[in-house]
Amino acid sequence: MTEPFPNAAPGFDDPLALLRACHDRILRHCDTLLELAAHLQQNGADMDARRAAEQIHFYFSTAGRHHHQDEELDVFPKLVRQSLKLADMIHRLKQDHADMDRLWNELEPLLRRPANIQDLDAFERLAQDFSDLCRRHIDVENNEFLSIAQHILSSKQLQEIGTAMAERRGVRR
Repeated sequence: MTEPFPNAAPGFDDPLALLRACHDRILRHCDTLLELAAHLQQNGADMDARRAAEQIHFYFSTAGRHHHQDEELDVFPKLVRQSLKLADMIHRLKQDHADMDRLWNELEPLLRRPANIQDLDAFERLAQDFSDLCRRHIDVENNEFLSIAQHILSSKQLQEIGTAMAERRGVRR
């Protein structure tokens, strides 16, 4: 059973931990997306399906979009010139973001109106592709990239990243 009061997310004073926490939420929403695809096959676009689609749509249209901006506008530029290996990793991560955006652009209108999904098999494949890409991407970020970033970024840079993340979300610090 899930805890009624899950642990609070890290604050903007620990932006890398906040990115990791966002990864956990992305993975949970990917799980929900796959459950939705199966649910639609069995039950159609009932109230539960519409509610799940709305939650997934809202998350990836807001927090998910902010997450990519956090990385691409604030974290990646501070690290890209550190080494060729890191620059290559960042290039691949940015390509993943572009691929996720492309898949999201296909998913987004379907989630906005799940009752209008005509080809449920195609939706299920699209949901699987999106979720698989998110999982692979997050695995690299959590197990390689963020560990490197933690060792390279200065306290001042981390503060700058946290401030930019807060501002992006309209939070005053």
